[in-house]
Amino acid sequence: MRKNLSDKLFERACRVIPGGVNSPVRAFRGVGLTPVFIDRAAGAHIWDIDGNEYIDYVGSWGPMILGHAHPAVVEAVRQAATKGTSFGAATENEVKLAEAVVSAFESIEKVRLVSSGTEAVMTAIRLARAFTGRDLLVKMDGCYHGHSDSMLVQAGSGVAELGLPASAGVPADLAKKTITVPYNDVQALQTVFEKYPHQIAGVIVEPIAANMGVVPPKDGYLQAIRQMCTEHKSVLIFDEVITGFRAAYGGAQSLFHISADLTCLGKIVGGGLPCAAVGGRKEIMDLLAPLGPVYQAGTLSGNPLATAASLAVLEILQKPGVYEQLELLSARLEKGLYEAARKSRTAIQINRAGSILSVFFTDKPVNNFEDVQRCSSRLFKRFFASMLQQGIYLAPSAYEAWFVSLAHTERDIDRTIQAAYNAFTDLNTNET
Repeated sequence: MRKNLSDKLFERACRVIPGGVNSPVRAFRGVGLTPVFIDRAAGAHIWDIDGNEYIDYVGSWGPMILGHAHPAVVEAVRQAATKGTSFGAATENEVKLAEAVVSAFESIEKVRLVSSGTEAVMTAIRLARAFTGRDLLVKMDGCYHGHSDSMLVQAGSGVAELGLPASAGVPADLAKKTITVPYNDVQALQTVFEKYPHQIAGVIVEPIAANMGVVPPKDGYLQAIRQMCTEHKSVLIFDEVITGFRAAYGGAQSLFHISADLTCLGKIVGGGLPCAAVGGRKEIMDLLAPLGPVYQAGTLSGNPLATAASLAVLEILQKPGVYEQLELLSARLEKGLYEAARKSRTAIQINRAGSILSVFFTDKPVNNFEDVQRCSSRLFKRFFASMLQQGIYLAPSAYEAWFVSLAHTERDIDRTIQAAYNAFTDLNTNET
């Protein structure tokens, strides 16, 4: 693998961009390397500026469910661009996309388009507080909901203690209004509701956690959250920025038959362009300006290029057999990785939910963030470096997911499995 041009460009970037990147994980610091700079992509493959080709399991962190540069999406964006790239005014495609989202999600009666998942979550939080007249929020350890102040919070000394800032620049007084509890722990959440019975505006959760690596919910966990929120008249917010239109066309909540009060969408709903959404019950959504007192605005919200891409992607995802194909490819990858680990005598756990999965270097089940933190990051770093060298592009963090797309072929999957076997074998050879 050549890296001469990438290394030189990274040196240039570090002189003018903090850390050399515009989003922290791109810096590759979590794996002890310097980043590769991507030049182009097609289908399930990407090429860096040095000409190295990779099978891509990042997929722009999830949106590329059809693969890169899908012809239908490219054409939709091209046609939209010929009419203008931004108007700052209402367009028909905004209405079409809103109608598509409302049709896909039983829990969504109205939807507001925004530009990022962070913005969607920020708006949902504001709505929950306005609707309930309460201030406190509950989130789960290890679940990432964007970088707004209320969400950059870590746990205190106990499961029912108020939060502390997890980032400089977040006021301590604001962080105290967010409570964190372990994911998959019903009793911890019950304890919080008992301690603050009339103060919790809402609970926000990834129905399938995917920002600490993939951690599916235990049986009954989401149902218990729904019941507690209903009993205490708190707003249940599902962060489906990753799972929306990926876990299923109607998101993870359609798989678990649970209706959230508010749902945050991003990634796939943007078709690979900057677009996201928050939607839910109309009595909550109608609190948004201009109808209500909750202010939210965005010049690029419902951007015509983004809505064109979104509609093209959603049209394809509605075709018969799409999610079945994703499942077949993802199951083949999971089975092959386990077999490669068995043959090389490597202890791993794979958590998979449809077309997203994570490989954890541990011999124990992974059900929450504490379990994730006990996995070997040292082995992951070496595994990542070996896979990259063999032309397999994974997220440069042990806390991220692999994304399988419709563009991946069985040949891609089998090449990945062979590369993993080589990497596992190399790990064990060096360990001994």
